[in-house]
Amino acid sequence: MHAATPDRPISRRALVASVAAGAAAVALPAVLRAQAPAVKIGVIHCVTGPLAEPGQACRVGAQMAADAINAAGGIKSLGGAKLDLLLGDTQSKPEVARPEAERLANAGAQLFMGTFSSGDTAAIVPVAQQRRIPFLVDISAADPITANVAKAVRDGQQKVQYVYRNFPTSAMFGRRAVQLMGEIFKEAGVSPKRVVLMYANDLFGQTQARSFQTAHKAANPAWDIVEVIPWPEPPADLSTEVSKLKAAKPDIIAPVTRPASALLLLPEIARQRVECMGIIGPGSPGLYEARQIAQLKDQLEFVMDNVPWPNFKNPKTREVAGEYQRRTNGKTFDTNSVFSYDGMLLLADVLERAGKAGLKLDRFDPDLVVEEIRKTRWSGNLATSAGPVVFNETGDNPNASTAMIQILGQKPVVVWPAEAAVEKVVLPRPKR
Repeated sequence: MHAATPDRPISRRALVASVAAGAAAVALPAVLRAQAPAVKIGVIHCVTGPLAEPGQACRVGAQMAADAINAAGGIKSLGGAKLDLLLGDTQSKPEVARPEAERLANAGAQLFMGTFSSGDTAAIVPVAQQRRIPFLVDISAADPITANVAKAVRDGQQKVQYVYRNFPTSAMFGRRAVQLMGEIFKEAGVSPKRVVLMYANDLFGQTQARSFQTAHKAANPAWDIVEVIPWPEPPADLSTEVSKLKAAKPDIIAPVTRPASALLLLPEIARQRVECMGIIGPGSPGLYEARQIAQLKDQLEFVMDNVPWPNFKNPKTREVAGEYQRRTNGKTFDTNSVFSYDGMLLLADVLERAGKAGLKLDRFDPDLVVEEIRKTRWSGNLATSAGPVVFNETGDNPNASTAMIQILGQKPVVVWPAEAAVEKVVLPRPKR
């Protein structure tokens, strides 16, 4: 191309070519010259299969938090690095969870977060340990997930623990359920004697049921667990189990459900006309989600569940809950979405501190990240808690807590403890 001179004006064709070349020069840096720095986080949840509804809530919560962090300038100590979420789906199957984690690790994931299902999470733990990928368990309660790794490190079988959990353990659920049930019985002026425990016979259900029984034995309350009834998960039919329930003449039914089993259990209880004072879950999904309420309707009204829950007395929680409703066509910001939201904020806090401690994106040191996880004392969470997020010798957060929610007017609301309650508990359950 000839340069323009006073006696040789630039041609129209040359002008167009020059403008195009200039536009390309402007566009190229964004693509080739200066890729924005990023931290790759493998976010793995059960977004299909029988646990899809809570898994999808987790994914939305994680994405919302990442969007907020990125919009606020990313991880400033790492040069404004953005959080790049690599999304995975366990399909609600432990046998899928591990290869899915391997896939994300091969795609460059530097951190993991997930998965909701204890069985899926347990399947990913070996990948995190072998690949040295710090893994924050946002939701999964089974105690062995962290306890087994901590023991392996203590015994010298592994050098570093890469798995940490922000969510309550099954042992915490059990203790809290027994405590809150006793307080609620006193508040309502009732004295149930016979409690029947029912549970989904998978890893989560087994550990929740065992922890509830252990906590009951330790507390020695005025009520007894008179029958324990498991079912295969997911179940095809629960008529036999509910017949056993009815024969036990329960005052309180204490089910540890999954969404699929709750959709069978509550209708079967109604069909067999099982009389009871109330239904109070020791802590599980299936008793509060939007789809469950829409399908079960009155059968879910007045049911209670001991679960971690958003602290709606926090203005920030209400703000995020409003955005969540807009993104999900009106769904409730709940256990699943809030803990994944908090999990992503927590990882950002860890990365911010790690950057100040010398972490470099081009020489990502997972052990430095773990060191900062261990030092965590973070109070930015939106979930109800007993104090700031910290991690103990097992890798669990002892300040993770729960509240008792109840379905009232077809909405899940906190009814206990008193300081967190937004509605008064209804017990006994009104007869219909």
